[in-house]
Amino acid sequence: MKKVINRLVEWILFTSLFAACCAVGLCMATERLLIAAIPPLYTSLHVFVFGSTLLVYNTHHIIKKSSAKLSDIYVWTQHFKYWHFFLCAAGLLMCITSLFWLSWKIWLGCIVLGLLSFAYSIPMLPFKNKKRIRDFGWIKITVLTSVWTIVTSILPMLYWNKPILNYPYEILMRFVFMFTLCVAFDIRDMQTDLEADIYTLPNLIGLKNSYRLINTAIVLFAVLCIVQYFRYPSLPRLWADMLAALFTKAAIEYSKRYPSDKAYLGLVDGMMLLYAILILLY
Repeated sequence: MKKVINRLVEWILFTSLFAACCAVGLCMATERLLIAAIPPLYTSLHVFVFGSTLLVYNTHHIIKKSSAKLSDIYVWTQHFKYWHFFLCAAGLLMCITSLFWLSWKIWLGCIVLGLLSFAYSIPMLPFKNKKRIRDFGWIKITVLTSVWTIVTSILPMLYWNKPILNYPYEILMRFVFMFTLCVAFDIRDMQTDLEADIYTLPNLIGLKNSYRLINTAIVLFAVLCIVQYFRYPSLPRLWADMLAALFTKAAIEYSKRYPSDKAYLGLVDGMMLLYAILILLY
C-alpha cells in the first residue's frame, strides 16, 4: 500500500498536475479579493491556466537534462516520459479550447507569457552560446517570478475586468511570494546549474546569503500584507496571509534539512496551494 501511495504521489508531482492545481489556486486567491466572494472553480481562465501549466512544465521535463544523482524527476521521466507527452497534448487542448471564451486582452497577455515560458526551456534566444532564458541566472529568476505573478494576479484582474492599478499590493505580494519560492528552487538546482555554467542568484551570493534573502523576502511579504490590509480591510485575510508566511518559512526550513524533489515539489510548491486555501476559507 505504501508503495502504491508513493508512486501516486510521484505521478502527481512529477507530471506537474500538482503545480497546475497550485496555479489555479493562486488565481482563485486573487479573485477572492477582486469579487469579494469565492470564485467558481470551473472557468475558462482556470482551464487555460491549468492547461498552460501542464503544457509548459511537461515540455520542460521532456527537454531538461540532468543526472540520476541530482534529480529524482529525471529518473522518473526516463521510465514514464509518455506521461509528459500525454499531458503536453492535454494541456495544449485545454489552452486552445479555453481561448475561445477569453478576451483579446488575455489573448495578448498569453502570447507574451507563452513566448517567455517556452524561451525559458527551449533554445529560442538569438545568442551564440546561451539560447535559453534559464541559461542567464538573474534573468531566469526574474522571468519565472514575473510569469507566475502575471498569470496568478494580473490575468484574473483582466478576466474580471478590474483595474490593475487598484490592486498594486496584491501584485507586489504575489511577486515577493513567488520570488521566495523561486530562490528556494534555485538553491535546489545549485549544483546542476553550476555544472551547466549557469550562475543563478544562489551561485552568485552563496547558500547562506540565499537563505538570508529568503527570510528578508518573507518579512517583506508580511509587511506588504499589513499595508494591503489598510487598503482592503479584512482581518481574516490578513491572518491567512500571515499564516501563509509562517508555513512558507517552515517548509523552506524542512527542505533545507531534508532536500529532495518531493520535498520541493510537494512542500515548497505546496505553499502556493496552502496559501490559496487559507485565503479562500477566510
